[in-house]
Amino acid sequence: MRLSPALPPLSALRAFEAAGRLLSFRQAGEELLITQSAVSHHIRQLEDSLGIALFVRHARGVTLTEAGTRYLAGVRQAFGLITEATREARGRAARRGLTVSMVPSFAANWLAPRLGRFTAAHPDIDLMLDPTLRKVDVAGGEADLGVRYGPGPQPGEGLAGRLLHVDRLAPVAARPLLGRGPVIESPADLLAHPLLYTLRPFEWRAWADVAGLDLSAARTLQLTDYNIALQAAVDGQGIAMGRELLIGERIRSGQLVRLFPEIVVETPRVAHWLVWAEGRPMTSAMTAFMDWIIAEVARPITAPAS
Repeated sequence: MRLSPALPPLSALRAFEAAGRLLSFRQAGEELLITQSAVSHHIRQLEDSLGIALFVRHARGVTLTEAGTRYLAGVRQAFGLITEATREARGRAARRGLTVSMVPSFAANWLAPRLGRFTAAHPDIDLMLDPTLRKVDVAGGEADLGVRYGPGPQPGEGLAGRLLHVDRLAPVAARPLLGRGPVIESPADLLAHPLLYTLRPFEWRAWADVAGLDLSAARTLQLTDYNIALQAAVDGQGIAMGRELLIGERIRSGQLVRLFPEIVVETPRVAHWLVWAEGRPMTSAMTAFMDWIIAEVARPITAPAS
């Protein structure tokens, strides 16, 4: 590889920088682990290529010429830029990337308020969150990890999984809706109000089975995402099915009220699962996120998010 004729050899520049900083060819040689004569040779070669004298040689040492002083400032600045660029490149190589897919409701209502604790504990991990209603192909490599809501990994999906949290389900509504009636005293009274459904309202069906409620005559409002269903409930537009893990802040703030808290459904078919590609070796970033989220989910539901 040929160097540009405008650039002196790096070895000569290193010898000049050390000698100019130390004002000693001998000390420069000791720092660079070369002989004093080698330092002198490098500097003479540099001076010849530049056509200027960089040092004034004395019997007891050397001093920089005016041109040498200016050139040393530029060389040291250039070495500083190279050092900083190298440090940045090494830092990027040392960072760990991680992509996690999840349903938007989990991202907005549970994960986002807690992310500060993860980033503080793992500043070297570049975390990319992918909130989506689409069923991301984790087994195919579209994400390193996924947080899914429902029954967990199914045969043939190529996924391994860890149960994070079995949701406790109970209907929730806003106080203004309860105040204007009709009165809700039994599960059957829910049918006098619109029920807020998501695209897959399996949690309503699970709760209705336990409560002995026939949903066939229910007035329903079909909404795409659970986030929208919760907001509609807060606005008094109907009754949503409350997922314990996601509604804590709204219950504590009084935005929503649990209805029939004595009728609570808990089943692994209505749960949050952490999933990853079956047989794929775990990276250190995947392990760090897995350990963190398991510990976070284990915190009491009433604990503040941050």
